[in-house]
Amino acid sequence: MSIELSEQEQFRRQSLTELRNLGIDPYPAALYPTDAFSTDIKSEFKDEESGKPVCIAGRIMSRRIMGKASFIELQDSKGRIQVYVSRDDIAAPSNSPKGGASYSPPSEGLGEAMYNTVFKKLLDIGDFIGIKGFVFRTQMGEISVHAQELTVLSKSLRPLPIVKYKDGVAFDAFEDPEQRYRQRYVDLVVNEGVKDIFLKRTKVYQSMRDYFNAQDYIEVETPILQSIPGGASARPFITHHNALNMPLYMRIADELYLKRLIVGGFEGVYEFSKNFRNEGMDRTHNPEFTVMEIYVAYKDYNWMMDFTENMIEKICHDVNGTSEVKVGDNVISFKTPFKRITMIDAIKEHTGIDINGMDEVQLREVCNKLHIEADETMGKGKLIDEIFGEKCEENYIQPTFITDYPREMSPLCKRHRDNPELTERFELMVNGKELANAYSELNDPIDQLGRFQEQLKLSEKGDDEAMFIDMDFVRSLEYGMPPTSGMGIGMDRLVMLMTGQQAIQEVLFFPQMKPEKVVKKDGAEKFMAIGIPEAWVEVVQKAGITMVTDLKGLNPNKFHQDICGINKKNKLELTNPSKEEVAAWITATENS
Repeated sequence: MSIELSEQEQFRRQSLTELRNLGIDPYPAALYPTDAFSTDIKSEFKDEESGKPVCIAGRIMSRRIMGKASFIELQDSKGRIQVYVSRDDIAAPSNSPKGGASYSPPSEGLGEAMYNTVFKKLLDIGDFIGIKGFVFRTQMGEISVHAQELTVLSKSLRPLPIVKYKDGVAFDAFEDPEQRYRQRYVDLVVNEGVKDIFLKRTKVYQSMRDYFNAQDYIEVETPILQSIPGGASARPFITHHNALNMPLYMRIADELYLKRLIVGGFEGVYEFSKNFRNEGMDRTHNPEFTVMEIYVAYKDYNWMMDFTENMIEKICHDVNGTSEVKVGDNVISFKTPFKRITMIDAIKEHTGIDINGMDEVQLREVCNKLHIEADETMGKGKLIDEIFGEKCEENYIQPTFITDYPREMSPLCKRHRDNPELTERFELMVNGKELANAYSELNDPIDQLGRFQEQLKLSEKGDDEAMFIDMDFVRSLEYGMPPTSGMGIGMDRLVMLMTGQQAIQEVLFFPQMKPEKVVKKDGAEKFMAIGIPEAWVEVVQKAGITMVTDLKGLNPNKFHQDICGINKKNKLELTNPSKEEVAAWITATENS
């Protein structure tokens, strides 16, 4: 057994071997016939029905061993329940029905060893077990399960971090974000409330689907690998298709494909789309994220504003039972109607400057006046976007539709019916961030080609987020697309709002992380080259000396004491080196 393992891990592996020696498979393949969950047992219990048989399974989260009888806390997928385990009950063969031919009961013939050895000595917190027994109420009034049969279902080889609660306060919490996000499987087990966030995430999706399906809109799927990354201004991830010998891009948006389906005759289509953008990461951005986009024929952006606010109010009620949520210090109300203000008026409201009719040179002067960084690659649209983002966005805590964006900011959006310098577009701002984006969709193929060509000019100036020209999409418009409104909503940000979270990582099961730091180690041959016997290399590394150069400057007597202690503690039965030999190892590194 490797001494690199912790003492707990070594102990658990020894228990694993002992279970097998007793004839118990610690990882059985057969179906286990559960018929109840912890929360249901407790909510449905009636004292007159005490003794009702149940079969449950879950993870041991705590235990109190008291001679011939003990209590454990079992955690299943819905919650926790107390289980009473008695030596005499689980030692006797069970006569209860087994629940199907695929179920194998625990090893017969163990007798009292099932309690005294298996339960008390070889099982640990974190192990999965199955319990057949009956429900009862203890003298302390707690609804519990009285075990009549115990089955080992999975042996845990790593100890869980044990979070203790007293008066609602957590002690020894598993709370480091780096560890929680990297080891979400542990986070879900030990931290109360984490699973609830993801259950609410599912409810958000269900509520939205119900809203769309009630209108007979069709859920569809479009390509993730695309020859042209269209539908948004963003830097894409690039890969290569070997068989076609061509570059492909990970989807940054699904807009252009969904609008092709409107051309094809669908009246309403939507997709929950995994998108990928090769950009920065922070508390509200992940390079892989989920967006819902919907397109409906014969509608405009005014209709879509009504549709969107009604949808979000419905979702909030479905998920939380109210139209209000608390996010940090802010209480946000999704009660309709939402506030509406044009982008130009919003900028004027928060800066005192009316940018209406300004050209690129004038907008650069505004940026300088407002101390907003602007480089030469930015066109008129990007400059306006920077002004709004820096000076306005954070002020919109309550849901607010920002409408009528300048044309340069919206290359896929229809010109405003009253002002050709603007577009029929809105963004929904909530808690200081964009949540949804929507247009009266541009369906004039000549205008669309001209907008794409404007984007090409920006790309030539160095804007690496400018849109590509998608000539096939232009061709589809030439066949005719009816008046259409489209809307995209960031699902991760929506879930953040509905669950009161302030970091996107809290609502993603597995957010993108930097690679784990790996401890550099020299091979055994390098240690052997300075005189360390091969059998002692692992001991030396266990003492923290992972590279030969780590030996330089060590106190020989202290190091000798450390490695001899490891030899004794782990019962390796190696012949200890002399202090002189250890000193020679250190000297050899200093002379090399």
